[in-house]
Amino acid sequence: MFEPLYTAEEMRAAEQGHDVEAMMERAGRAVAEAVLNRYPEALRIAAVCGKGANGGDGRIAVRILAESGREAVEDLDEDADVVIDALFGTGFHGEPRAEAAEQIERINRLSVPVVAVDLPSGVDASTGEVARVAVQADVTVTMHGRKVGLVVAPGRFHSGEVEVADIGLEARETAHRLVTDAILRLVPRRGEGDTKYTAGSVLVVGGSPGLTGAVCLAAEASFRADAGYVAVAVPQAALPVVETRLLEAVKAPLERVDELAARASALAVGPGLGRGEGEHALVRRLLTEVALPAVVDADALFQLEPDDWPAQRVLTPHAGELGRLLGEDSTWVAAHRLAALERAVDRFRCVVLLKGPDTLVGAPGEDVLVCASGTPALATAGTGDVLTGVIAAFLAKGMDARLAAAAGAIAHGRAARLAPQQVGLVASDVIHALPQALA
Repeated sequence: MFEPLYTAEEMRAAEQGHDVEAMMERAGRAVAEAVLNRYPEALRIAAVCGKGANGGDGRIAVRILAESGREAVEDLDEDADVVIDALFGTGFHGEPRAEAAEQIERINRLSVPVVAVDLPSGVDASTGEVARVAVQADVTVTMHGRKVGLVVAPGRFHSGEVEVADIGLEARETAHRLVTDAILRLVPRRGEGDTKYTAGSVLVVGGSPGLTGAVCLAAEASFRADAGYVAVAVPQAALPVVETRLLEAVKAPLERVDELAARASALAVGPGLGRGEGEHALVRRLLTEVALPAVVDADALFQLEPDDWPAQRVLTPHAGELGRLLGEDSTWVAAHRLAALERAVDRFRCVVLLKGPDTLVGAPGEDVLVCASGTPALATAGTGDVLTGVIAAFLAKGMDARLAAAAGAIAHGRAARLAPQQVGLVASDVIHALPQALA
């Protein structure tokens, strides 16, 4: 259920003791075969090769392509049908020098397919960060295993389709791991002896007037993620709307939140709650006094401060929300996602899920889990509330918070992909697809 993601240092360790020339021959051949298989009509191939091992891989690919009858050259030929980017390898970090940056920009200006060797030049293999400019690849042929920078943004946006080439190395333990759909096997299923409460009882707190859709989406998502019982606590003024919208859930005013919490096995706090002083005090009280695992999202993240919480907490910010929590701009978070996640985990000492196409899950003392199963269709209002409801359902079933967060992200992305439409997808479409995603 987890696939290793390698940093530059981990790749160096994996390569220790192996025949460098043999590895390079396999790598170069894999790149050449990718070009031949994907672009069989390409007759002229230009390769931009650096001085290191990555450049060596590129030169071997040129040799093999020439042996196959293609016109392959080590030069950035603007008449080329395909360009091979072999400028920088996994050891690159920081900002490319002016001459290299100009080569990268020239590659990007060409309107031909680009095949990157190991990872696009300019992308940091260990973080996915791009300091100035990076090659925009259509295909990346990466050696031995996926690199962190191919999956974590912004590097993932430069990588195109990733093809992993076997160069004769053994798999190793890594500090970052890609989560696969197999994690959904860990989600407890209802048994014959279950009641609606033991199958998972969720309390969703939120839904101020004008924001009732958020709490409704979270509640419906919890049910569709197989929770047996869901209750919502909302302000009295919002209750008539929620009564009309929600059928299966128990509805009650916020004044009864403690009564409802006594029946719950997990909380979801924040969807549409509002950001007033009263709401802020309620969030603080629930998180410090109620000994139930909780998902903390949306308005509950506003001005959140670390505390000695009595149970597991899962914070689910997007880049803007995490930026506010860290005193940074959202653009900084987007450019330094792993660093931002690490700071948040250190500060709040709990599970943090940083949303995005490369959703990251961190926890104190644990490996980083990367959930890259999302789709651009999820960039629509309300899908974050759906994710909150799914994670709350998994927590209510007794899952560990870190695994519940990762499984929730995978189920969320899988449901979006299974929805009958991608163009015009709305949050309720994701909810309707959740049972199929979990089946």
